[in-house]
Amino acid sequence: MKMYGIKNCDTVAKVRRWMDEHGQAYDFHDYKALGVTAERLKAWCDEVGWEVLLNRAGTTFRKLPEADRQDLDEDRAIALMAAQPSMIKRPVLEGAEPLLVGFKPERYAAALG
Repeated sequence: MKMYGIKNCDTVAKVRRWMDEHGQAYDFHDYKALGVTAERLKAWCDEVGWEVLLNRAGTTFRKLPEADRQDLDEDRAIALMAAQPSMIKRPVLEGAEPLLVGFKPERYAAALG
């Protein structure tokens, strides 16, 4: 499995702890430091929807000019997330079925046994 997130994010730290406590191996990809491709973002959007993936509650999104926050569609959301990865909800866990976005312990337990 591969976990995508930001190293110093509190939610990512909780998930990493949960994964370690439950014996789940994963590779970590810091998308703030290493970036994420528009192609990967598109694949995630195809699976869960851009509305799930885009972190509208974060400060990065809220600091955008009003014009950039209105009339969003998938293409514009992907462009925003690719340009500023901190707008991606975190973490994203690939290799679990289904793709997990964010952290709810019960969803992780159900998906990962």
